[in-house]
Amino acid sequence: MQVELIVPTPETVQTQYRGLIWLAARTCYSPKTPQSLWKSFLAGEIPDESVMRTIQHVVSSGHHSVLEHLNFTFAVSGVSRVLTHQLARHRHISLSQQSQRYVGSHDAELVIPPSVAKHPHLEPLWRTHYENYIQLKQHMQEAGIEPEDIRFFAPQGQTTNFLMTANLRALVDICKLRLCTLAQWEIRKLFKEIRKTLGRIDPIYYQILTIKCVWHGYCDEERNKNGWCKIRPYRPAKSVELSHSTPTSEHPAGK
Repeated sequence: MQVELIVPTPETVQTQYRGLIWLAARTCYSPKTPQSLWKSFLAGEIPDESVMRTIQHVVSSGHHSVLEHLNFTFAVSGVSRVLTHQLARHRHISLSQQSQRYVGSHDAELVIPPSVAKHPHLEPLWRTHYENYIQLKQHMQEAGIEPEDIRFFAPQGQTTNFLMTANLRALVDICKLRLCTLAQWEIRKLFKEIRKTLGRIDPIYYQILTIKCVWHGYCDEERNKNGWCKIRPYRPAKSVELSHSTPTSEHPAGK
């Protein structure tokens, strides 16, 4: 797996992205125009402490709409289609993925899960199955079967590449779920790499991009009911009581 930040440049992240969060928040409450606020920031007239207080406030208060102004584009390669199927379930991200219809897969490798790789007698069987697929694919091609139909039996473990653009709010929401110890190993590895990539540029992202239990102070995942993950103590989530009746002033939703 290779993960690279394409845009913005590290310099832009370091010099402007904290300022963008500050600008978005201040625009909501300041009589000044966003143009004048931004000029003040670029001129170094806003103390770093003031910028950080604003960021701390909006992040801690859950006012995450201001994070949507920060966009990141990552190039990702050498991952399985198992991962991209999971990634497509998330919202507010843009994906451009290598096509199995138009791109030959003769150079594609196979992602071997760690659980398989640790068994010496299983990995050869895994690879043999993949080699059989390659041979069958060749027979299909010789018979004139179109690539768009051959891909119907392509292994999900075959490697693929994609470009992903997401704003910071989307990354926060995804990391809350995918950095969890209960997340599937490959997509968890991807977002660990994304967090590490941004954190190396600006340490603030190590704090912003984290697991939901760190945000909430407790874990509400039922699969952690026995408390095997010790990052945060398990606490059952509060259930919402549903009713067929129309909300009134007596119901919280009607107030």
